[in-house]
Amino acid sequence: MDDLKGFLRQAGQEFLNAAGEAAMGAAKDVVGSVINEIFIKKEADTKRVLPSIKNMRVLGEKSSNLGPYSEVQDFETIRNSCVASGSLFEDPLFPASNESLQFSRRPDRHIEWLRPHEIAENPQFFVEGYSRFDVQQGELGDCWLLAATANLTQESNLFFRVIPPEQSFEDNYAGIFHFRFWQYGKWVDVIVDDRLPTYNGELMYMHSTEKNEFWSALLEKAYAKLHGSYEALKGGSTCEAMEDFTGGVSEWYDLKEAPGNLFTILQKAADRNSMMGCSIEPDPNVLEAETPQGLIRGHAYSITKVCLIDIVTPNRQGKIPMIRMRNPWGNEAEWNGPWSDSSPEWRYIPEDQKNEIGLTFDRDGEFWMSFQDFLNHFDRVEICNLSPDSLTEDQQNSGKRKWEMSMYEGEWTPGVTAGGCRNFLDTFWHNPQYIITLVDPDEEDEEGHCTVIVALMQKNRRSKRNMGMECLTIGFAIYSLSDRELENRPQGLNFFRYKSSVGRSPHFINTREVCARFKLPPGHYLIVPSTFDPNEEGEFIIRVFSETQNNMEENDDHVGYGDKADTISPGFPTPKPMDPQKESLRRLFDSIAGKDMEVDWMELKRILDHSMRDDLPKPVVFNRFSPNNAFETQAAGPGDMDGGGACGLLSLICGPFLKGTPFEDQMGMNDQSNKRLMGDNPADGGPVTANAIVDETHGFSKDVCRSMVAMLDADKSGKLGFEEFEVLLSEIAKWKAIFKVYDTENTGRVSGFQLREALNSAGYHLNNRVLNALGHRYGSRDGKIAFDDFIMCAVKIKTYIEIFKEQDTEKNETATFTLEEWIERTIYS
Repeated sequence: MDDLKGFLRQAGQEFLNAAGEAAMGAAKDVVGSVINEIFIKKEADTKRVLPSIKNMRVLGEKSSNLGPYSEVQDFETIRNSCVASGSLFEDPLFPASNESLQFSRRPDRHIEWLRPHEIAENPQFFVEGYSRFDVQQGELGDCWLLAATANLTQESNLFFRVIPPEQSFEDNYAGIFHFRFWQYGKWVDVIVDDRLPTYNGELMYMHSTEKNEFWSALLEKAYAKLHGSYEALKGGSTCEAMEDFTGGVSEWYDLKEAPGNLFTILQKAADRNSMMGCSIEPDPNVLEAETPQGLIRGHAYSITKVCLIDIVTPNRQGKIPMIRMRNPWGNEAEWNGPWSDSSPEWRYIPEDQKNEIGLTFDRDGEFWMSFQDFLNHFDRVEICNLSPDSLTEDQQNSGKRKWEMSMYEGEWTPGVTAGGCRNFLDTFWHNPQYIITLVDPDEEDEEGHCTVIVALMQKNRRSKRNMGMECLTIGFAIYSLSDRELENRPQGLNFFRYKSSVGRSPHFINTREVCARFKLPPGHYLIVPSTFDPNEEGEFIIRVFSETQNNMEENDDHVGYGDKADTISPGFPTPKPMDPQKESLRRLFDSIAGKDMEVDWMELKRILDHSMRDDLPKPVVFNRFSPNNAFETQAAGPGDMDGGGACGLLSLICGPFLKGTPFEDQMGMNDQSNKRLMGDNPADGGPVTANAIVDETHGFSKDVCRSMVAMLDADKSGKLGFEEFEVLLSEIAKWKAIFKVYDTENTGRVSGFQLREALNSAGYHLNNRVLNALGHRYGSRDGKIAFDDFIMCAVKIKTYIEIFKEQDTEKNETATFTLEEWIERTIYS
């Protein structure tokens, strides 16, 4: 008993130590996110830190894959229920509490949640329509969101797709409103109640210039709910919000390294109704410092117009490139240099031109700049290129152009498909791969090239900030493909060893999305998205925008069995027993099976645990009784743990037909210790005796043994007859031989990155989605696959393929099951 207490105390202390390390790691993550520590690796790839709706989903719906919400909220259903009962909606998923405001600390004062009619008289959703002047910043550091919101007001069809107009504080008012946001390829409907955080009766966060107008405040609340809290909105890029409002893809340019055709890019973006924003690098010592020219550092401005303006001077006339922008504060903080409000330069602009561009000189935060001054005084510009479904039919008929778009979803799974960047050549090729085919060049491109924008976006990171989770450092590389190389799915190690990329993301960077624009000749190209370091877990979407049609597909293996059996082999022949040896094999089976002449999972487990003990963790043996009639434990003796590759009884059973084959040494047939299981040399190191119970927590698990039996148990009796047992041993021998090829260090574990190749050697061809599932189900935290888990992978794959083949009567890779058939087949396997 004292030994047991000591064991428990030691185990408990180890648990506490591990928990302490985990807590310290979490604390470091939080601290790291607060101070925004910068890491730059000077290697081949470097990473940087920078400051009409289809497929509608409801927040909480399983297919939306968003957030922690489990309850599905339908706007019409909830509103009708509240109207019928005469009650005002109170959102249980985003309550009026401190947790909805902040996750890192408590508010420094008392916050009161009030409904609009408690804040202002005659509350309205819209007051005399909507405009960019309805967007005023409050105390929250989300100017990036305000800049995007101001841009959103410039295009009515985009605005009303996000903010359904049929909402008011009068007809059917029930304290409930809803908004729509694009999230990772789907539009999501987000419902909120209208209780808003206030201090001294005033709105704390986003608000309108009209005190009784509330669409902008409620929009901000819905966006905060989408990401878990208001605090989650602190700090961000205008690109992020613009994408969530439009479903578009964003790109940004460092204006100190701007391409020579940037004004043309901005003009084309304006012609396609793109949303644009810009900013100046912040002063590290002063928050939102003002420059002598009236501009605010670290602040997000929205670009509202890009055009060439006619100018007539006494000496000459022509056109000057100009940009109009707006400060979301909506006040007198404006540019005071050339072309500012009421500056003398405007004397040279014809009156009809002024009317055409809508020139005003109000203190409203909006102003004009020449393009050259824009380049000189701003540091960064962001463009959100709208998705094809963002343009209305009238806009397309009037000459507006749209992008062609392709999109795929994927994930990086540690040890399986999280291979890291090209610096890690051995694992890089395990990352997901995608092929794009470009056929026609751009219409006006003199070189016959295609404009391509590639955007890689990681999913659900902002909403997990409260768990200390920040954005991964991500990027991508692009490779050209010949027709012959197209045949390889996926591309392997040697392709990347000897092939140089033709394009890549500018940096590996820890933002939600990394994006880059390329000019490529028509042809086939391979895109490889990755994290900077291997074994980082995350989900992503990758999108490709082009001016002409592009075709995109995943470059992955086809799921099946034996399609390439002639080119991929396990490296060892599968043993095939011949008739002369079956008699001895039968006698051994009879002695194991007992009177019922069948082997169940427990008998199979005892056989495998002993015969493959060198590939499994060291077992613990419980002797039934000690001299004082109490249970005792002891480690298996040295005779049970040596063997140098022996396979015990399996070697004895398979021995007669393995003579002279490569399996002879692998199975350890010449190892005399194998005789112990049959009762030879009982004093040689403590064999498992008849009065011992093997601890079932060691060795092969119950699950894998039961699954092996079920794999070949045609009559579903839970037992195997001789023929079934014979086939099973043959399969196990093959799988063990394959495992040994990849377990080069004899640790009993292989890297998850080797799982694809190992299973290919067994004849199974799997794609990334199946491999990711196997990695999540059977991989360890360090991305390793133990021997018995590898066997389980092979068993499961073989079983499910056989189940499918039985129902695929037409041989067209389609199987039909009734619910009863599916449950019966899968629950037993």
